Amino acid sequence: MKEFHEKTVLMDEQAISRALSRIRHEIIEKNKGLDDVVLIGIQRRGVPLAERIANVLEEVEGKKPQVGILDITFYRDDLSTLAAHPVVNGTAIHFNINDKKIVLIDDVLFTGRTVRAAIEAIFDMGRPACIQLATLVDRGHRQLPIRSDYVGKNVPTSTSEMIQVQLNEIDGQDQVVLCEEVK
Repeated sequence: MKEFHEKTVLMDEQAISRALSRIRHEIIEKNKGLDDVVLIGIQRRGVPLAERIANVLEEVEGKKPQVGILDITFYRDDLSTLAAHPVVNGTAIHFNINDKKIVLIDDVLFTGRTVRAAIEAIFDMGRPACIQLATLVDRGHRQLPIRSDYVGKNVPTSTSEMIQVQLNEIDGQDQVVLCEEVK
């Protein structure tokens, strides 16, 4: 397993908050409000990001969109290379997704494979009107033709670097860190 060390902090708590606020405004503008808009966070860090975005949407629009949780573990194309017993965090989408405008939320967009798996999982549950993607960080290196509709920060990286998103709800602090592989 590769080892990484912290290179630099790319976003602190305030920068994350500003990025989520910008994403909120873009979601409202693109969808002309929140009618039929639902948010689905991809396990793990996409879930608290989805909740945060839903809360700031409620502040502006006066109503909070429904929020779902999506675990894509069994939709991954590398499932056979994961641990013998992969961690399954669970899916909790307690609303009908048919004809909804889904905003899929994840922390980092890299190869696009996680998003592909999430889209497959969603289509197994129903037929949404559309699926949009919001990511806190887009680091490039796409292997699939997938792009984010809403991006907090674009960070060009090398393949020997890694983006680590830390969120208060999981990690006890809010920051985005660029890490470099230890040679």
